[in-house]
Amino acid sequence: MRALTWQGRRDVRVETVPDPVIEQPDDVIVRVTSTGICGSDLHLYEVLGPFLAPGDILGHEAMGVVEDIGPEVRRLARGDRVVVPFNVSCGTCFMCSRGLHSQCETTQVREYGSGAALFGYTRLYGQVPGGQAEYLRVPFGDQLPIKVPEGPADDRFVYLSDVLPTAWQAVEYAALEPGCSVTVLGLGPIGDMAARIARYRGADLVIGVDLVDERLDRAAGHGVTCLDLRRHEKDLGEAVRELTDGRGTDAVIDAVGMEAHGSTGVKAAQWVTGLLPDAVAQPFMEKAGLDRLGALYAAIDLVRRGGTVSLSGVYGGAMDPLPLLRMFDKQLQFRMGQANVRRWVPDLLPLLTDEDPLGVDGFATHRLPLEEAPRAYADFQAKRDGMIKTLLRP
Repeated sequence: MRALTWQGRRDVRVETVPDPVIEQPDDVIVRVTSTGICGSDLHLYEVLGPFLAPGDILGHEAMGVVEDIGPEVRRLARGDRVVVPFNVSCGTCFMCSRGLHSQCETTQVREYGSGAALFGYTRLYGQVPGGQAEYLRVPFGDQLPIKVPEGPADDRFVYLSDVLPTAWQAVEYAALEPGCSVTVLGLGPIGDMAARIARYRGADLVIGVDLVDERLDRAAGHGVTCLDLRRHEKDLGEAVRELTDGRGTDAVIDAVGMEAHGSTGVKAAQWVTGLLPDAVAQPFMEKAGLDRLGALYAAIDLVRRGGTVSLSGVYGGAMDPLPLLRMFDKQLQFRMGQANVRRWVPDLLPLLTDEDPLGVDGFATHRLPLEEAPRAYADFQAKRDGMIKTLLRP
C-alpha cells in the first residue's frame, strides 16, 4: 500500500509499504477513504524527530470502510463505514470506563510514563502505524471504531477522529455557562472549531486571537470577535479587558500549545535539539525540554480572576517554568489533556446532520490526493495558500 512516512526533520514521503494484516482476534482492517493533517502532526515534522524512526507511518485522523475483521469482532462487518479515534483505547478498562480514554490502562506506554497509545505518533505514544495511508489496522474492533451512516460525504464525519472531540473537550473543560465570555488563542482547526462550539453552547462573547488573515476572516464569519496578534502583541491583555468590563474573559482556551509565536530563544533551542543525534536529543527532551509558552502566559493574563484555563494545545516540555504566584493569586482553575475521543461521541453525533450547526461540511480548506501529502505538510507548516484544514484522499 501507499503511506506517508517520516524520514527526518521536515522530510516526509509517500512510499510503498507492506499492507497491514489482522494480528489480534479483535482487529479490523480499514480501507482509508479520508485522513486529515493535524496541527500536532507538525510537531513530528519539526520538533519530535528524536522519538521517530525513518519509515514510521504518520497520521491520526482517519475514516474509511471495514475491509477485514478478526474472528472475535461482533459489532462490525465488512463494508461498514467507520471513523477511527486517535486514541488507541480498549473501551473497557478502569480509565476507559470513566471516560478517560486518553489514559487507557490497556495501551498506556509505561516505558515513557505516557498515557494511551496514539495512531501515528512517536515512540512516546506506542509507535502505532498511522492513518495517512491506504489501509489501517485498528485494534479493539468492537470498542474503538465509530460506526457512521452511509450517505453524507466523509467531511461530515471524519472530524470525529480528533477535531470535534478535541474542540468539544476544550469547551467542556473551560466550564462555560450560557451568557459567558471566552477567549480562544489560536484559530487553527481546533481553535476555530472550539470557537464555533462555544457559540453553539451559548457563550455571548467569543474572542479569537491569531495572526493569520485567513484564520481571522474565517472565524469572524462565524460570529467570533477577532483580535490580530500582529496589532495587539504588546497590548493583548488590555484589548481583551476593554471588551469585558476590565476583568478578562471567564475562560481562555489555549489551542496553540508548543507552536506559540515568539519565544525566540526557546525556538532556537528546539531547532538545535532537532539537529542533535537521537541518542543525545531524546533524553534531553525527556528531562529538560522546553516549550514556547507565549500562549500559556497569555492565557493566564487574559482570563479573569477566578476563571478557567483550558489547554488543548499540545505541550511537550519537561522543565517549563510557570508563573505560579500569578496563577495562585488569580485563583485560576486549569484543565488539560489529550481528548478522550470516545467520551464525547454521544454528544457530537447528533449534531452531524444536514442542518450542520458546526459547519463541518465546509470545514476543510484543501482536499488533496495522498500523494501530495509532502507538499501539504510544507504548506501547512509555512501557513501558505490559506491552508487551515487539509483532508487527504488515499
